[in-house]
Amino acid sequence: MEYSSSEDEELVEDFIDVEDDTGTENIDQGTGAMASQINGVNPSDGSVPPTGNELLMAADVIGKNDEPHMGMEFESDTAARAFYNAYALRFGFGIRVARSRSERRKGVEVLVMKRFVCLKEGHNKKKPVEPSNKKKRKRLSIRDGCPAMMEVVRRGPNKWVITKLVLEHTHVIISADRAREVQLRRLSGKFQEHENQLQEVRRNVFGDTDAQGLFDYFKKMQSENCGFFCSIQVDSKNCVSNAVWVDSRARMAYTYFGDAVSFDTTYSQNENMLPFAAFTGVNHHGDTVVFGCALILDRTESSYGWIFETWLAAMDKQLPFSITTDEGKGMTAAVAKVFPQCFHRLCRWRILSRCKKKLTDVYRRFPEFHDELKRCINGCDTVPVFDLFWGSILDKYGLRDDTWLQSLYEIRHKWVPAYLTSSFFAELSLTHRVETVSRFHRNNFSARVSLSTFITRFDQYMDGLYASEAQKDINSLPPEHLLKTSTVLEKQAASIYTRAAFETFQMELIEALQHYAVKVQDGPYMKYYVERDGNPPTRHTVFYNIDEKKAWCDCCRFAFSGILCRHVLGVFILAGVIMLPEPCITKRWTKKAKMGQELIRLNVENESGSADSVASRYNDLVRDAMKCAEKGAVSAGSFRVAKEVLCKAFMEIKGLRRN
Repeated sequence: MEYSSSEDEELVEDFIDVEDDTGTENIDQGTGAMASQINGVNPSDGSVPPTGNELLMAADVIGKNDEPHMGMEFESDTAARAFYNAYALRFGFGIRVARSRSERRKGVEVLVMKRFVCLKEGHNKKKPVEPSNKKKRKRLSIRDGCPAMMEVVRRGPNKWVITKLVLEHTHVIISADRAREVQLRRLSGKFQEHENQLQEVRRNVFGDTDAQGLFDYFKKMQSENCGFFCSIQVDSKNCVSNAVWVDSRARMAYTYFGDAVSFDTTYSQNENMLPFAAFTGVNHHGDTVVFGCALILDRTESSYGWIFETWLAAMDKQLPFSITTDEGKGMTAAVAKVFPQCFHRLCRWRILSRCKKKLTDVYRRFPEFHDELKRCINGCDTVPVFDLFWGSILDKYGLRDDTWLQSLYEIRHKWVPAYLTSSFFAELSLTHRVETVSRFHRNNFSARVSLSTFITRFDQYMDGLYASEAQKDINSLPPEHLLKTSTVLEKQAASIYTRAAFETFQMELIEALQHYAVKVQDGPYMKYYVERDGNPPTRHTVFYNIDEKKAWCDCCRFAFSGILCRHVLGVFILAGVIMLPEPCITKRWTKKAKMGQELIRLNVENESGSADSVASRYNDLVRDAMKCAEKGAVSAGSFRVAKEVLCKAFMEIKGLRRN
């Protein structure tokens, strides 16, 4: 007896083979088919399939070099199926039992053959459709004639042998991480719930127009700007899962200010918001700059991983020094995989906003609690001081047993500034939050807006950001209007820093005048204690090397923000240092931040980053053209010169192409 089956399946991805919503084969009808395999006998051939645990154990046991081969033996058809499923799981494709054969031996039906195939094996057979007024949604069949298969035949009571084998596929297979994630969700019974949520998100985002509006926007941008980068991730049903896009201005900005990146997911605060996220940073004026955008429909670890990898590819694989994100296991795991060399920080402002929701009763009874908590988090510049202050707040308000605050304290090294001083985050002030995309979200979600309208508004928002930056580059106030002391240090800082950076430096300098420094050790690295009377009194240790013109303070504020702290400036005043040493000036905060060499960042080795690659040459030319545009727009005269030079260069390049 020989037959084919479409119910005996082990799905690694959600492959659905349908031509319309009715009357055709559906490989995965909810979770019923899967449940019948895991919990009992296969209804089509009487064999007992492997359980969910057996499948996962097989996936874990299979070696990286293990793959099916002719003559390979198994103890049972179940073992063969578990092995092939684990192999499929590792390489990222789905399988099903396409054919089985039984023979009657001594009056008993005995299974003697099984053939496992890729889910894309064969071609869909169209079934006659009865006339109906009901609107049917057309879908593409996933079957494309993929030949991949493994057939096993019984050779004894406990011996099954591979007799037919094809390893090649005719289609792109999904990643192993994605495959395992989907399989785990299936076996845990959460798959259908996830699919329903995803479909609901798609309906909210695209409405009745599906994703055509997004595609049209991408085509329009590519026609207007050849430096526009976009990528769309689709699932097995050709439905959009996620998208990433970056324009040439964002790439240019990243070369100068991409040392510290934030992944802004404000949409997660409100389920009515479109699932739009942005890669952002801070420019030399302390303002937000956008490095790229993302549409996140599928909020899973593999989706975040794809988004991060795709965005990083658009940036020539140049890693930032640090990345700031919201909380979430999936996002945290994706950051660890894609940005392993970067310091990952959780957004403390988002954590503070959650405190209001988690501690509503405390906030209501103690109005001063929030301000004290903020002072504790932002005002403590060393770990011991923070721990002491945190403990005093818990005792004062009787919160020692609060589970929410306990959980925050356990991960304090991921979000409290006192624990993050070893990495750069481009924050000029710990008490003032740079206005991020969250404000844009708030202003554009008073009512439901379409995706196309939202993207158009966001483009206008970015235009405003770039215009504001250009205006601030041009209109710098005379330095002498900002001075508050008579020191040469302040005059020098006013001449080199942007206004935002200078105001931070100026505040630190004024505070330095309230501290007193005492030298306690001579040598190549002179040691100072810098103290200030108060309640409690503070003491910081500063080391200063005259030959190298470098200073280091145990508050590590310079490493964190790129602006010298009050303690180092106090030592400079005592030591008679009247000019800021060059190693103590961070170029990204100066008026010349976009002149000369770009930022030095971590590099991920890959071919696209090669100086000989088309992508690398293109990005290099875009940066030069942007520099020309920025300077050329300052005045009518510079505009004419820039226009003439660019036109002349373009005509020469066209001449080279003709020849």
